[in-house]
Amino acid sequence: MKFMLMMTGTKRDFESFLKLSREELQAQVAFMRAFARELGDSGVLVLTEGLGFPDQARVVRAGSNGEPITDGVFPESKEFLAGFWIIDVESPEEAYRIAARASAAPGLKGRGPMPIEVRAVMDRAPEEWQ
Repeated sequence: MKFMLMMTGTKRDFESFLKLSREELQAQVAFMRAFARELGDSGVLVLTEGLGFPDQARVVRAGSNGEPITDGVFPESKEFLAGFWIIDVESPEEAYRIAARASAAPGLKGRGPMPIEVRAVMDRAPEEWQ
């Protein structure tokens, strides 16, 4: 079963990353690299990527002639996707254990564990849709 583990944060969380000390930032990067390497070595990692900061994002909709219409620098959202992992594991419970490990990454002081959303990757439409 494939699952997407999504690391999300608020605008304030992203701004906090800019205030991390060099050592704190290096610890965060080292954790993420080691975590990805461990998932890869165990054979469950399909893909992982970090994403640019939200101030680089655009929301795009099709105009009346199909042309791209972009919405501002900052999408109107309370939370933003920071990065993700796609894993292929035997059960949701295994995905939850891996997500809990990602949640323990060092970084944002005083904010507690980082939330990781876990969602199944659909390989086909649900039976009731067919």
